[in-house]
Amino acid sequence: MKRTQIKHPAISSKPVLLLLFMLCTGFRLSAQDVDLFKLQDEQNKKEKKEKTDITTSTFKTTRLINGQSIENTGAGILDLKISHRFGMINTGAYNFFGLDQASMRLGLDYGITNRLEVGIGRSTYNKEFDGFVKYRLLRQSTGKVNMPVSVSLAASAVLRSLKDPPATYPINSSDHFSFTDQVLIARKFGDYFSLQLAPTMVHYNLVASKAIPNDLYSVGTGFRLRLSKRVNLTGEYYYQVTQFEGTTNALSLGFDIETGGHVFQLHFTNSTGINESSFITQTTGKWGDGGIHFGFNISRVFTVVKPKKIN
Repeated sequence: MKRTQIKHPAISSKPVLLLLFMLCTGFRLSAQDVDLFKLQDEQNKKEKKEKTDITTSTFKTTRLINGQSIENTGAGILDLKISHRFGMINTGAYNFFGLDQASMRLGLDYGITNRLEVGIGRSTYNKEFDGFVKYRLLRQSTGKVNMPVSVSLAASAVLRSLKDPPATYPINSSDHFSFTDQVLIARKFGDYFSLQLAPTMVHYNLVASKAIPNDLYSVGTGFRLRLSKRVNLTGEYYYQVTQFEGTTNALSLGFDIETGGHVFQLHFTNSTGINESSFITQTTGKWGDGGIHFGFNISRVFTVVKPKKIN
């Protein structure tokens, strides 16, 4: 009987060796990639620690609503500001809910440096002239310099030019001056929320009687809440520690709307005055009975000196 031998296909050792080589090589490449990523992360962390990232756009403009924010006008930039407050809403339909009346402030702000800003203004309320200076003392930052907050110092002076009523005592021109000193402390919590605190002192050269202090103290606070890419909700409140009789705390709410590099501010406020001493210490309107104004701020900036020439 003839026996048939069944031949099995020959199994070559070359493909097996190649597969093992590829697996081993691929494994080594993956391990090398992981090491490269780790090294890159360490390098990024090291570079981040060696440089300082300054926080910007804590607020959208130099004014939160009525009051100063920690933001400054850029160096060499002139900012023309028009602030408008209509009459009180509770004046009714006869005054078209305040739109028949208005008070306004026309101002010019200028950035001497990126930290130092000065400004002047004229308000129809009490026919007041004002001037201010604001200096950015500290800037919120991370990295090599880690600063949790931004701090600005602001000082303003107001001259009331409204004619005085008849008085039994002589009134000098210096009696019409008032001065405001503020420390502005703010922090930006991510892209969506910023908060500011503003301890404030307002000094009047002349007050109605000896029982009334010349120096009035208050604490202001304000916020910015991002609602969308171009719209932010803003709020501002000043609590008066010492105050004139018949006045109340200033409360304002509004919206900042960004349109092509400009910011329009629309708001409601119980303050008629717009400069610091008038809106902080002379507010008489009350939200509860409709004693509020609709208003807006518009600014137009002009480059007076190009940044490369400022040093």
